[in-house]
Amino acid sequence: MDLHRTSILNQMDYSRESKEGKPPVQATEERLDSGLDSLKEEEYQAVAAEIRGLQVSCDPPQHRQSPAACEEQSEWKTQVTEDGDTLLHLAIIHEAKDYIKTMIDVSKNTDFLNTQNDLRQTPLHLAVITNQADVCQQLMTSGCDPTLVDNRGDTALHIACRHGNLMCFSVLTQYSQKDHLHTVMAACNFNGQNCLHLASVHGFLSLVENMVELGADINAKEQHNGRSALHLAVDQQNLSLVKLLLKKGADPNLLTSGGHTPYHLTCGYGSCDIREELYSLTNPDLRELPDSESDDSEEEEDEKSDEEVGYDDIHWNGH
Repeated sequence: MDLHRTSILNQMDYSRESKEGKPPVQATEERLDSGLDSLKEEEYQAVAAEIRGLQVSCDPPQHRQSPAACEEQSEWKTQVTEDGDTLLHLAIIHEAKDYIKTMIDVSKNTDFLNTQNDLRQTPLHLAVITNQADVCQQLMTSGCDPTLVDNRGDTALHIACRHGNLMCFSVLTQYSQKDHLHTVMAACNFNGQNCLHLASVHGFLSLVENMVELGADINAKEQHNGRSALHLAVDQQNLSLVKLLLKKGADPNLLTSGGHTPYHLTCGYGSCDIREELYSLTNPDLRELPDSESDDSEEEEDEKSDEEVGYDDIHWNGH
């Protein structure tokens, strides 16, 4: 089973494909293989045998293990593939539920649960990517850190919001500490977008509504060109999302870096519904398009994908 990151309609997408019969990968696709493609069949079987051979069950509390036995038992935690994947990463990728549970149970509240592979993905990232909400819950209740980011600056919640994964979203928000949740929802990835922006771009109304109710800043601006969730909803011509955001308190007079209100962004679109929705709510002084050189520059910026503009060599959120 391979994992790929694919650009579709200017948006980064995760998908899983079966190992057999996989079509040739296009040159525009960026692999998110977590070590799978690097494993030949015989190597894969060797890793599978390694996992099957693990003896990591906990002894009863009344029987203390000798130091040598403890050291031998923990050796499997240091084994990694050439891509930096631990046996827990591999077990999650291959959805080996029994081994996942056993490894998590003996690793509660340890750094092992937060080990990052070469793509800086933790087991929690992979659990969301592979749509395993039950594994997300096991990891969250066992002390993993949901604020860690991968090499795109995405937390596990960012990934859930990008794909509208309501089950994983629910687990992550329910089992996160309050301060962790607010930190993750406010954090922008390396493309300058937070979780609310991602859910808005992809039109996941239920996630947007849930995040606002959980305390997400509905007027937060993405760092690409200063658009709010309402601006993004207009860009996507999503009338239902526009109405939801306005109902939840989105500011219709918020300006982008180029000085544009959400109303300004309705110009040029065929549908008048969103334009009519915003007209009466927009300050009359802000209805006229700004006469500045920023119009062309912002239009050029919009032609780039929201998730293609990276910020190299910059560390965000302390990572």
